[in-house]
Amino acid sequence: MRRFGDGRDAFFEKRFGLFLHWGLYAIPGWHEQHQWRGRVPREEYAKLAARWNPTAYDPDAWLDLAEEVGMEYVCLTTKHHDGFCLWDTRQTPYNTMNTPYGKDIVGMLAEACHRRNFPLCLYYSIVDWHHPNYPNQGRHHELPGPLPGDEPDHDKYLDFLKAQVRELCTQYGKLHAFWWDMNVEQHVDPSIHAMIRELQPGILINNRGFDAGDFGTPERDYDKRADEAPAFATPTEACQSVGTESWGYRIDEDYYTDRHLIRSIDRYLARGANYLLNVGPKADGTLPEEATAILRRIGDWYRAVRESLVGVEPAPAFTTNRNVLLTRRGDTLYVHLHKDPFSDAVKLKPLAVAPRRAVLINTGEPVVCAVELVPSEHTDQTACLRIRKLPVNERCNTVLVVKLEFDSLPEPEATPAPESEQARLLVM
Repeated sequence: MRRFGDGRDAFFEKRFGLFLHWGLYAIPGWHEQHQWRGRVPREEYAKLAARWNPTAYDPDAWLDLAEEVGMEYVCLTTKHHDGFCLWDTRQTPYNTMNTPYGKDIVGMLAEACHRRNFPLCLYYSIVDWHHPNYPNQGRHHELPGPLPGDEPDHDKYLDFLKAQVRELCTQYGKLHAFWWDMNVEQHVDPSIHAMIRELQPGILINNRGFDAGDFGTPERDYDKRADEAPAFATPTEACQSVGTESWGYRIDEDYYTDRHLIRSIDRYLARGANYLLNVGPKADGTLPEEATAILRRIGDWYRAVRESLVGVEPAPAFTTNRNVLLTRRGDTLYVHLHKDPFSDAVKLKPLAVAPRRAVLINTGEPVVCAVELVPSEHTDQTACLRIRKLPVNERCNTVLVVKLEFDSLPEPEATPAPESEQARLLVM
């Protein structure tokens, strides 16, 4: 994968981050797009600001959890589509300073991040359901049209946006990344990103803003092409939430299974992408107990297998078996069982070299493996490396990773054509 050759190469060092969707929508606890999806009149929704008082907000508690899980950066929604701002902005009174809380949320998180040397990313929504100049036209993620008193003006709104972005890039110290969202108009204006880079040299910018940016952002499981790629050729950061319904806090959220999230994380990290996992804080500033428990369980898995995901490179060329993913560091291969295993064995055809040591790094247990011919390969009489007796039933709620250490790992002659072991077995 290409590198940037400047400060943005930190992207390849910090691989796993915490996303936080937080704002007025945490008060009703239904969805971060409550105003739009719930058809709540703007004037009614705006009354939530009078109830914004997250007295239990402690950014160090958020960072403590992130570090416990193994996350290495954090991204906060400074302004979501509802237009409410979590910082001391001079561009609109619709912000946290004009609430019972009266404190700069972004500033408090920035202070904690800089004190702890924890990279900070800031999210900013281009759509704005509150600002009178935003040209709401009823497109996706927009209000049906201008409301009484609005003065839709694209240029004036961009002036407002630029002034806010300048505040975010000058008031809170060094930023790791700027995370745009929802450029509904698909407006292109490279000067906006140029301003950000001038104010924040070395900053990363995602691909949802005003030009292609530095990295892609496949969301949840929407992009099937991102699911199928054997490895990523360009910088990519997948994003996912622990809840199936909302990115913001939802009172009766339906949560993804640990297995689904762990497989998703492994599937992206093992192919060279980064991963941003989201939790929606509650209205008081604390993180939901269910979400916290999920993160901690993910952390138990991630800490055990981290060596197979960080400081490695994707190695799909070593096998035709696309039911597993391979990563490599020198003469060590890691085998990731990121899909539902259909047996307790894995064949790594055409690899036909035995490792000097094989370990299940989830537990540290030795693994049985050998180079041998098995009946299903009788046609071409080809022996291959076979890993056996994996605890797939005992540990079915996770992703198993096998570490294979070779005295000398031969380079593959060519990238093998993909082959599904499961399909082969079905026709036997």
